[in-house]
Amino acid sequence: MAETKYTEDNIRSLDWKEHIRMRPGMYIGKLGDGSSPDDGIYILLKEVLDNCIDEFVMGAGKTIEIRIKDKEVKVRDFGRGIPLGKVVDVVSKMNTGGKYDSRAFKKSVGLNGVGTKAVNALSSFFKVESVRDNQIKNAEFSQGELTVDSEIEESTKRKGTKVTFIPDEVIFKNYKYRTEYIAKMLKNYVYLNPRLTIDFNGEKYFSENGLKDLLEDNMSQEDMLYPVIHLKGEDIEVAITHSKTQYSEEYHSFVNGQNTTQGGTHQAAFRESLVKTIREFFGKNYEASDIRKSIVSAISIKVMEPVFESQTKTKLGSTDMGGGLPTVRTFINDFIKTQLDNFLHKNANVAEAMQRKIMQAERERKELSGIRKLAKDRAKKASLHNKKLRDCRIHLGDTKKERNLESTLFITEGDSASGSITKSRDVNTQAVFSLKGKPLNSYGLSKKIVYENEEFNLLQAALNIEESMEDLRYNNIVIATDADVDGMHIRLLLITFFLQFFPELIKEGHLYILQTPLFRVRNKKKTIYCYSEDERRKAMEELKPKAEITRFKGLGEISPDEFVHFIGADIRLDPVMLDKSMSIEELLSFYMGKNTPDRQKFIIENLKVELDKVED
Repeated sequence: MAETKYTEDNIRSLDWKEHIRMRPGMYIGKLGDGSSPDDGIYILLKEVLDNCIDEFVMGAGKTIEIRIKDKEVKVRDFGRGIPLGKVVDVVSKMNTGGKYDSRAFKKSVGLNGVGTKAVNALSSFFKVESVRDNQIKNAEFSQGELTVDSEIEESTKRKGTKVTFIPDEVIFKNYKYRTEYIAKMLKNYVYLNPRLTIDFNGEKYFSENGLKDLLEDNMSQEDMLYPVIHLKGEDIEVAITHSKTQYSEEYHSFVNGQNTTQGGTHQAAFRESLVKTIREFFGKNYEASDIRKSIVSAISIKVMEPVFESQTKTKLGSTDMGGGLPTVRTFINDFIKTQLDNFLHKNANVAEAMQRKIMQAERERKELSGIRKLAKDRAKKASLHNKKLRDCRIHLGDTKKERNLESTLFITEGDSASGSITKSRDVNTQAVFSLKGKPLNSYGLSKKIVYENEEFNLLQAALNIEESMEDLRYNNIVIATDADVDGMHIRLLLITFFLQFFPELIKEGHLYILQTPLFRVRNKKKTIYCYSEDERRKAMEELKPKAEITRFKGLGEISPDEFVHFIGADIRLDPVMLDKSMSIEELLSFYMGKNTPDRQKFIIENLKVELDKVED
């Protein structure tokens, strides 16, 4: 074996922008194309917005303006403006910023001096403009390289900072911003910062009542067991209610304005203190799962110099509040113990409704206990034989391992389709769950069916979501079925299952539909995969008359060698999103309930459109 030389020539130092561009995942998590709410293009927007929010928190500027057209993003605040002599430095020098001085930014999210530097390095065009003291300074960059460094000039513009950027298509391929994800992000910002106005492409977002508004906007009044319990204190805010129809727990947690979608020490402390307080109030040692069943809640805390478990700040790792305060656990427990207990004593009707819900959950749990034990045994046995689930390496043999942002579970139907995906997948991060035939229509059925039905029971076990969404093993759940009527029916039945029993999977943006090509158009020099009739026509025009056209009838007809293109870097996913104009019950009733004239009309008007997309 030849000896590998290791000399001074092998040692290389990267400058700040090279390192960010070479290892973007270290700074913004996954890249993606905008189909997922945690894709990199939204993290870039969030990094810029966090600076604007910090200005608002410091009492500077009550409005933020955002304009997104095609791929260009503009964000303008009316805060104090970046000190003009440091405009270039704060967006292009690592470990440079005002947030190291805790006097200026006591409880900020962006404490590591990276934020806008990452946006700058990962943008094909980046411009920063600062106005203060009737003067203006701007600078422009391309992929982090300074291209324009203007002189300071006099200005009559309102003070503040404006950032314009275009994410680099070399890094973010085939991306597009989805308004639904941005709207959710902006709503969270205003819930956490009452009386802040965010103007996004002319639509204004504003909240008067903070986390109370968050729960009320995300639930129908009819589904609330009791009005939202809204508790506020120094550095903490909590909102709590129970759903009449939802089975599992749902939490919205935040630290210093950051949406910690994977929870952390504060969310764990909140769940624990909630159980402890309710047990003590009622004087009953209720099971924790019965107390928390169907709970919908939100918690926001502010911590001095928080420690997160990743650069994208989705999970809090801090155990201390900072500033001489007790631990996060003690701080939250003391607040809940005092404030929730006081509230329940003063609002007997809410306490009674809560206790009835807990006792109902207790009865249901006992009725299901035998079935659940048998179901768990079946799931364990099936897992051992690996008949349904072909797991990925990051989870293999460890059902409790923390979910990875890149982890994906493909849900397929049929041996040929699951075989193609299994052979084509990235074994490190992509798992495959194979259905046997069409799933049951679960609309209107109780949770009992999840354990009695083998497919549902094994799918629940594979996802590890029986107890809590915190235990979800895969960040992305992708329904991969044929693009025909049967495939669409299977999609609908699976979506019904998730809406009926695990709606937060959809609410939190974890469920997708895999797009696969309908046609392959090729000649001797080039192959083009087409996802629609329009793409097929364009491919025919490009490749001229000699092109060969293949119509894929199903996933099983696509060879593993070809399938690898459709679930790799160029994967196309359609996120499953809830229509806010209808409640979950209304949605399920309309699509999966008894036939009505309205549904018949809807089917007649829309079925032909869908069939035109998939038929020759």
